[in-house]
Amino acid sequence: MTAHGPSPTAGGEPGLAGLREVPCLFCGVSDERLRFRDGPFRVVECRRCGLVYVTPRLPPERLHEMYQEEYWTSDRAREFGYTAYLADAELYRRTYRRRLPVITRHRPSPGRVLDVGCAAGFFLAVMREEGWETCGVELSERMVRYATTELGLPDVRRGDLLSVELPAASFDVVTLWDVVEHLEDPPAHLAEARRVLRDDGLLVIETQNVASLFARLLGRRWQHYKHEEHLFHFDPRSIHRLLDEQGFTIVENTPARGGKYVSMEFVVERVGRLHPLLSTLMSPLRLLGRRACYVNLGDEMVLVARKR
Repeated sequence: MTAHGPSPTAGGEPGLAGLREVPCLFCGVSDERLRFRDGPFRVVECRRCGLVYVTPRLPPERLHEMYQEEYWTSDRAREFGYTAYLADAELYRRTYRRRLPVITRHRPSPGRVLDVGCAAGFFLAVMREEGWETCGVELSERMVRYATTELGLPDVRRGDLLSVELPAASFDVVTLWDVVEHLEDPPAHLAEARRVLRDDGLLVIETQNVASLFARLLGRRWQHYKHEEHLFHFDPRSIHRLLDEQGFTIVENTPARGGKYVSMEFVVERVGRLHPLLSTLMSPLRLLGRRACYVNLGDEMVLVARKR
């Protein structure tokens, strides 16, 4: 998709070696306007099409490696990954149950669903309870093992959508929850999603909205600026273009179901990104431990698109 190959840039920190400059996904050139710089990373906006993305970027092998173990038990979750992903298992289940109407109002009857980047399989577990036949794809061996042994999911495959072999026209719904912004080549993955969807099948995507009011208010302190993992920051215009170019027609784009159930510990951790003092002031909330609340800041898009 790019006209010019990436050029190497030296990383100044352990784990950041081999950083590569990348051009705009859509335009294939580096005609960028700097939004801000954070260490070796720049968040830029393409002057030609408006796409917001991160450059330089980690090498492909590092992008693959970091999702194996460290992502799920990160000691720097404000910038990368999760502090203890599996500890919030029930919160993820509650979140996905709340999101079910996104799918069922367009597809009332159970069918066959593929979840791309399924992590530990909590969404698939909810769908299986609803009578769906499920399949998942996930890079992390640890998460695949949890999904199959702990949740008893029958079909979770290690890899990504481009490396596993799935038959054409074999799914009624394909989902990517908080995934598309992590992908180096979103068009290739969406083209494959379209191939495995049945005629008139549904693609469901959740991703952050860089043009949202909350993102604009927080600026560089927005919690979704996590440069090692979030490679793209879409807005309604750029995500619509991406889906349209890959043969999908959007039937819904709403922030209404984009919230999540989160623990009080998570809240304290994330407000620390705004200012360390806030984290200190709110630290008594940690006494509530895993107690949860539902949070929707209106800065995520949940899209439903139909294969055409």
